[in-house]
Amino acid sequence: MFAFNRTKSALESVAAVDLGSNSFHLIVAQLNDQELSVIDRLRESVRLGAGLDDNKQLTPGAQKRALACLERFGQRVGKLPFGSVRVVGTNALRQARNSDEFLIKAEAALGHPVEIIGGREEARLIYLGVAHGLAAGDERRLVIDIGGGSTEIITGTGFETIRRESLHVGCVSLTRSCFADGRIKKKRMRQAELQAALEIQPVAAMFRKESWDRAIGCSGTVRAIRDVVQHQGWCKQGITRSALDKLRSMLVECVHVDELRHLGLSEDRLAIFPGGVAVLWAVFDQLDIPRIDVSSQGLREGVLYDLVGRIGHTDVRNRAVKAVGTRWAVDNDHAERVAKTALALLTQVQGAWELQDVDHRHILYWAVLLHEIGLLISHSQYHKHGAYVVANTDLSGFSRREQAVLAALVRGHRRKFPLQEFDALHKSVAKPSMQLCVLLRLAVLLHRSRELSEVPAIEMRIDGHELHLRFPKQWLDQHPLTVADLRQEQNYLAPVAVKLNFQ
Repeated sequence: MFAFNRTKSALESVAAVDLGSNSFHLIVAQLNDQELSVIDRLRESVRLGAGLDDNKQLTPGAQKRALACLERFGQRVGKLPFGSVRVVGTNALRQARNSDEFLIKAEAALGHPVEIIGGREEARLIYLGVAHGLAAGDERRLVIDIGGGSTEIITGTGFETIRRESLHVGCVSLTRSCFADGRIKKKRMRQAELQAALEIQPVAAMFRKESWDRAIGCSGTVRAIRDVVQHQGWCKQGITRSALDKLRSMLVECVHVDELRHLGLSEDRLAIFPGGVAVLWAVFDQLDIPRIDVSSQGLREGVLYDLVGRIGHTDVRNRAVKAVGTRWAVDNDHAERVAKTALALLTQVQGAWELQDVDHRHILYWAVLLHEIGLLISHSQYHKHGAYVVANTDLSGFSRREQAVLAALVRGHRRKFPLQEFDALHKSVAKPSMQLCVLLRLAVLLHRSRELSEVPAIEMRIDGHELHLRFPKQWLDQHPLTVADLRQEQNYLAPVAVKLNFQ
């Protein structure tokens, strides 16, 4: 199945699940006139990031912990309507080479599809969640989220991001490399800080130039540090640089994390606390931050608000696709004409091919809007250039799976049908993606002349593996080049077991 939002009907409750590298979180909210009221929260320490072996495989033990948690979450959200729950996986699942195998089990446990999102998409959602917890205003904000396997740094104004980066360092990854045995000491802390600084340094100058008005930290790591420094009386609000320096000095005097139990940290937070402090200290140092406020909202709230936007027809993915099309000088008028034909064909076969979901229409429409972006690079093999751009560009709102489907459609819209591209997709989306690609190919073919006149109304039906097209009488006689293209397309579609007939 597609990991897309499948229903736009009125929903009473929505939920977000954050599959983090350290903890899994569930948040459930009531939805009233696009307003959210949180009614339930669940959190479990799963330590998924610590369950990656040297070959980047999720170990059986880590999978067992994760699935047991998701089964419990499933009891809470399993009966919520399809499309009312969005589940996102972050750094640990981005790294895991056996994530597809795990996702099948995870989706069965939860009863809802799971998306693996890219680092910059995670950053966007984090900022969205934080921004919704702040008063409206024009101030420029710097937002910092320290997760188990990655750290996100974002600047933005209002609900819109300006710059966002996801860095490959987090409290769990630093703990594994510098504090695996629980021992701290000054030398190890300095090693951890340098390791974090090396990740931050390439983007530090850009963020310092942003001239942000307010710095805000979120995530469990930042909140835990805030609680400790305030309990110690080192600062009254947020986290100051001097308070963080005092915490660091206290840590390096300790031999082992067990000496930190008096700080009131939870057992699962205790082991990774020095790693989290090292990351935050490096962020303060590299970005010249004097003080940060702390937000109780973050990724999961951002996921919820993004989901509400999709339900309310303000899908950020649509805006992202159009922005990319503009950036790559796409002929939008032509793309819209092709889209009209493609969607008309989809309407006629959606029942036979089981493509009734609203986001099947969305993905086909978005693929049409992007199918010619490779032309700005070169006309020769432009479908391959376009696929590369789609696969690797920053498309806000898209999961990795969704973006891979878009790239495959762009790659397959002309010439030889690239079966290998679709075989590489998650098996739940491979078949419908190939079917959508067939519709895209036919629509592009019918508009090859790029004439402003509309193509005629075409009847399309499916009979097993046969696809039948019926044109108005004498139209094909008047368009011999289209006939030649259709005959060539018959050969192109043979490898995907589609027999094209037309008359």
